[in-house]
Amino acid sequence: MSRYMVTSALPYANGPLHLGHLAGAYLPADIYVRFMRMREHDILFCSGTDEHGVPITITAEKMGITPMEVVDLYHSIIADDFSRFGISFDNFSRTTRPEHAEFAQSVFLDLLEKGYIVPRNMKQFYCPSCKRYLPDRYINGTCPKCGSEDARGDQCESCGTWTEPFELINPRCGICGSTPEARETKHWFLLLDRFQQWLEGWLGKQTDWKPNVLKYCNSWLGDGLRERAITRDISWGVPVPLKEAEGKVLYVWFEAVLGYISSTREYFSKAGKEPDEWKKYWQDPDTRLVQFIGKDNIVFHCIIEPSLLHGLGNYTLPWNVPANEFLNISGRKFSTSRGTGIGMGDYLKHFPPDPMRYALAVNSPETRDSDFSWTEYRSRNNELADVLGNFVNRTLKFTASKFDGKVPDAATDEALHAKTVETAGEVASLLESFKFKKAVALAMDLAREGNRYFDTHKPWKSLKTDPEQCAVTVASCLNLCASLAVIFEPFIPFSAQKIRKMLGLENLKWSDAGRVLLEPGHSLNRAEILFSKLEEGFEEVMNEQDKPAEEQPASLVDFEDFLKIEFKVGRILSVEDIKKAKKLYKIQVDTGDMVRTVVAGMKPYYTKEQLQDRLVAVVCNLKPAKLCGVVSHGMLMASDGESGVFLVEPGPDAKPGDTIR
Repeated sequence: MSRYMVTSALPYANGPLHLGHLAGAYLPADIYVRFMRMREHDILFCSGTDEHGVPITITAEKMGITPMEVVDLYHSIIADDFSRFGISFDNFSRTTRPEHAEFAQSVFLDLLEKGYIVPRNMKQFYCPSCKRYLPDRYINGTCPKCGSEDARGDQCESCGTWTEPFELINPRCGICGSTPEARETKHWFLLLDRFQQWLEGWLGKQTDWKPNVLKYCNSWLGDGLRERAITRDISWGVPVPLKEAEGKVLYVWFEAVLGYISSTREYFSKAGKEPDEWKKYWQDPDTRLVQFIGKDNIVFHCIIEPSLLHGLGNYTLPWNVPANEFLNISGRKFSTSRGTGIGMGDYLKHFPPDPMRYALAVNSPETRDSDFSWTEYRSRNNELADVLGNFVNRTLKFTASKFDGKVPDAATDEALHAKTVETAGEVASLLESFKFKKAVALAMDLAREGNRYFDTHKPWKSLKTDPEQCAVTVASCLNLCASLAVIFEPFIPFSAQKIRKMLGLENLKWSDAGRVLLEPGHSLNRAEILFSKLEEGFEEVMNEQDKPAEEQPASLVDFEDFLKIEFKVGRILSVEDIKKAKKLYKIQVDTGDMVRTVVAGMKPYYTKEQLQDRLVAVVCNLKPAKLCGVVSHGMLMASDGESGVFLVEPGPDAKPGDTIR
């Protein structure tokens, strides 16, 4: 069996992920990994959160917390959402780990010594209003190639051109919109142009890669690669390991792609693992490196990362990079900042993971952008219920009713068996080729075949007229249920597990599909409903909830939802500093029913003495949140405007525990 190293794009820890992220890089990877594990390949699946860069610092400023507290919060949310969706990473790491910094710095020094990195004086945009140097992605302007007014300083998403900040027409600060000024500074550059000829030859051999991936790569190569700055004048990042570069950090696009390797190293450094075993997956030519990404990450994984690995000289290069296009929502691009995203966590509050996994797999943006709608979701959810769920349920219920819940003593139908074996082989071939849409469609066709077989052979009739044929029908359908549990496992693992549980089976291998797994006399467990159908009108309700923010005025809040918020008067009993937190206080507040701990970003606005014994308005029924090691059980209400930040104060006669309404 072959050895595989599989990665998914490092999600940026600057907010929760949405379903577009899931469809692009994480669900396809998980389907592939689960399948390859069932084929008993040596396979490792690693990723982690990308936690450096200016966007993190901006979010921290807005939230009144430190950058570390931001990434702590969102790493936890992202990791939890992945787990609940069944994304089965072997290791999910973070780029703020000291081990990652040490590895990234060692790569920098290695490439510097080999002459692939050189210092240069350069001009960089500085925003006087924001009082900071601007990274490329935070400079907006008009693309010099296609004229799009939404180009960034690193890339124009409209035409795919790799841009430079000073090439943009009418550049502006992406944070405040003002015109930046050019200032001279010293940075270190990766000589990407030295890899151009090698990349052309290497990419030219990747004839089985997706055409869209090769098209993007050839576009960049056609424009000619240029040296790129890999250091920045910001405080939040991996420090450049040179004395003359004090105060500078490695640019995030350079160090983040190394996070796959540092995550693998972390996996093997854990208790019970051989520390150097990671080298089998990153330095052995027999290992196949498969990297799942969205199309906006192609340049980083097919140009930059291979150049770094080739420059190091002894690393495994990507075997395939099956990048997906974008998943849109009702014709609009998924974007949480624009209010057009459906968060993974938001979805999981209301629905189980498998129907969405199935819906996204069927509608995967493998070769072109695809469109998500709640109408499509309802259709796919009900397809699961009407086809797969119905077949499993009717088979098990009939067996329980007519055969005392045991597999009848009969051979299985040869034609149905042959069809099962054939389908399992076709699905396997498609999954190996990263064709997940066709694979899951074939799996569902096999479930439809099961329903047709059940209807055609009418076991409820043959039970009286031909008991032997009835036994064959039921035994065949039960074993098909077992095979469907195998074939659907990569796509809907939670439901496949339920099927196995009902059938009384343990974990299965891919080679078990088509085998007689349920011998005569085998006892089955009670049948359970696998999927609940969604009624007409469901999509109208969901579409109303998912309107973009500009279409949904903030004042329109359901009264029932408003009543769920519990506002109370509180009195501050004590205020403490929190170690390493520049803006946070740990505050003890008496809210009548209890003394609760609240973490609040009030340090820039109030001294501890000013807060002591103050009456405040408290939101009491928020879910507890851990900030800088302290669990907060509420929120203090404050106004935030041009004149400053001010705590909302109840009247002087109010007392702790009074309801605010």
